[in-house]
Amino acid sequence: MDDVWDVVIVGGGPAGSAAALRARQLRPDARVLLLDKAAFPRDKACGDGIAAHARVELATLGLPDLIADYRPTSRLSVVSPGGARVLATVARPNHVVPRKVFDARLVEAVRAAGVEVRHHRVRSVDARDGYVLVDGAIPARAVIAADGANSAVRRLAGIPASPDGHTAIAVRGYADVPADDDVQLIAMQREGWPAYAWSFPVGDGTANVGFGMLLPGLRATGLPGRAVLHGRLAELLPHLPARDLRAHHLPLSTGRPTPGAGRVLLAGDAGSFINPLTGEGIYYALLTGRLAAEAVMQYGEQGGHAQGPLRAYRRKLRKALGRHLLTTDVLAFASRSPGFIDAAIATAARRGDVFDLLVDVGLGAGTVPLPLAAAVVRRWLLDGVRRR
Repeated sequence: MDDVWDVVIVGGGPAGSAAALRARQLRPDARVLLLDKAAFPRDKACGDGIAAHARVELATLGLPDLIADYRPTSRLSVVSPGGARVLATVARPNHVVPRKVFDARLVEAVRAAGVEVRHHRVRSVDARDGYVLVDGAIPARAVIAADGANSAVRRLAGIPASPDGHTAIAVRGYADVPADDDVQLIAMQREGWPAYAWSFPVGDGTANVGFGMLLPGLRATGLPGRAVLHGRLAELLPHLPARDLRAHHLPLSTGRPTPGAGRVLLAGDAGSFINPLTGEGIYYALLTGRLAAEAVMQYGEQGGHAQGPLRAYRRKLRKALGRHLLTTDVLAFASRSPGFIDAAIATAARRGDVFDLLVDVGLGAGTVPLPLAAAVVRRWLLDGVRRR
């Protein structure tokens, strides 16, 4: 087919934009189409945190200064479920940029790279011999689904969503803070664990604030979800009355589905690439979007093996995130005990290397060396003995 697109990307957030930019980087003549049901700029419920690993991905995509006008934040305070506290300076600063701004800038960069962007809602995805047909009229050698936690493309491709037990739900708003507030705060709650509130100052006199917990825990309260989420946020951050509250689902990587089917690949939230310890997803989105585009550009040629892009994508994911995702799977299981988190935070308060490691695992692609894991486990066991 002469009118076939090299790749159609559904979703214009970080994952989809990263995929579009990378495809054009690798093949400047590639026919790339980006579809999104929303018009930009648009709001997106999120913690808005952009960690150092995500900025590295932006630089890789040719956008090193995309958020340079936003103030870096170097200090992080964490309060564990049992009250252990740590306040320290992170090895590399983070940024907080509202998604209404961040995503719109990415889409503009995509347009500038020569990608066609359309306001379009996808309703059908059908596999054909050598290509995928979107909505009966848009043929593509491959499709990258980057359309979020409730991905329509994932459903249309027959790939199940993350189970409820691996899904969190959070509410996000904004609050007024002193303009010089430069401490990111995570305050955990034992009730309904795992659950925590956050405050991430933007740098303009406002902070992104929110509260999240696992979906089964929310349902177990027997109360309306809005009342629980809003009430817990107000309880944990009483000094930060929030406005513009919006809820959103977080499909965690512990329940991630297969990353695609045939010539359809899942990136970002659509593939459940969300850190189960922190809810961080922007770095994963940028990374997986880039890797999906690389796989498509390598194996997406017309007439190639139908599983070629998916096989290439699996290999790239395994190399970039395999050990890290195994680490977060294990830590997510261990952290079902709030005492384990108490021990981790207490150890981080005494040891800077543990603090740096926890940040790297929670916000990037870090793994846990055995000696440091042993230090946390020892503290956990000792605390358990003392409580007897």
